[in-house]
Amino acid sequence: MNIHGLTMEIDLHGLTLDEARAELQRCLKSCPKDITEIEVIHGYTNGSVLKNFVRRQFKHPRVSKKIITTNNGMTTFLLK
Repeated sequence: MNIHGLTMEIDLHGLTLDEARAELQRCLKSCPKDITEIEVIHGYTNGSVLKNFVRRQFKHPRVSKKIITTNNGMTTFLLK
């Protein structure tokens, strides 16, 4: 996990779906209130399971919007 100003970055490469879910939950629970977005790096070249999970299935009360970036391996969460 890296923090750059008001943006946090989390890399889920190499995690299973359950590990990725737990990591995202932990990240959102513990990230500072002044963080306004999280860049979720999930990859796409070794399959689309994590990408589809992050973009379509993952929900959290702090996530107000998901932005599909031009980078197929990343999704940005805008936070409340």
